[in-house]
Amino acid sequence: MEFLFADWLGTPAWLWLAFLALVVALTAFDLGVLNKEDKEMGIGESLKLSAFYIGIALAFGAWIWSAKGGEAGLQYYTGFFIEKALSIDNIFVISLIFTTFAIPPRYQYRALLWGIVAVIVLRGIMIAGGAALVNEYGWVLYIFAAFLVFTGIKMLFASDTPMDVKGNPVVQWLSRHIPLTEGLHGQKFFVRIADAKTGKLALAATPLFLALVVINLADLVFAVDSVPAIFAITTDTFIVYTSNIMAILGLRALYFALSAMVHRFHYLKYALALVLVFIGSKIFVADFILGGDKFPPLVSLGVTVALIAGGIIWSLVKTQREPEALPPA
Repeated sequence: MEFLFADWLGTPAWLWLAFLALVVALTAFDLGVLNKEDKEMGIGESLKLSAFYIGIALAFGAWIWSAKGGEAGLQYYTGFFIEKALSIDNIFVISLIFTTFAIPPRYQYRALLWGIVAVIVLRGIMIAGGAALVNEYGWVLYIFAAFLVFTGIKMLFASDTPMDVKGNPVVQWLSRHIPLTEGLHGQKFFVRIADAKTGKLALAATPLFLALVVINLADLVFAVDSVPAIFAITTDTFIVYTSNIMAILGLRALYFALSAMVHRFHYLKYALALVLVFIGSKIFVADFILGGDKFPPLVSLGVTVALIAGGIIWSLVKTQREPEALPPA
């Protein structure tokens, strides 16, 4: 019993265990119930499942508010909304990856699910490393803040050139060094095929595995923005990790609702750019203008939600009569 109340990274162990149990339960629910057979998820089912995950995330935030106080609750919600908004931008990249590798919708859900499992581990490693740096060297927060401001300004003027998926160095390396199948083999990532030279069966990766690899690489790129952003809000490792993971858990459900209309969120990137600039700037404001006082968490949450909501509404209004963007050949 003493272990349950022991401090681990600033939070009692039982809170960590409760969160991990929730993540395992939701993942098992996805694998064992929602993904028992290959099928294409409809928009209606996707929206219902997205609402379910958002409801779970908001309820978890209320639990954090009760267990750790109002300030921690506000910090959690701020981090959650930022990561959720960034994930909308991520959906466009995921859609491009699936199109490039010709992955039909009925197999996309499984790739996304296992991608989320990998993200839970990779984000944990990145956040643990960031927390260790911040605890040992407090000035690292200024680097995070400056990076966010720079990234936000860069996003404001960045072009809309799509990423070259098959030209990715990792994809090219895998294509040269491991056997690959020409087409899909259902929802399998690996299959045994006859070697062209020896005729013996050899393990080969399918295009679904390549798509999974690139999706996780893309998430690492997005994490370079999202992880410093949440550390700029709070250095509480529990809040940083839980807000990130709760936003990501519902990404696979949200994907099927938004992938068909992702072109409608064209102007959201400008709102996200302003959010990154604001989050990065407030560290300098708090330390050099407010004399070290904390920037009010309620103000941070209010500005973040207002910018993201404004970006979504403006996008939907401006693109109302635009035709749906065609997928790349």
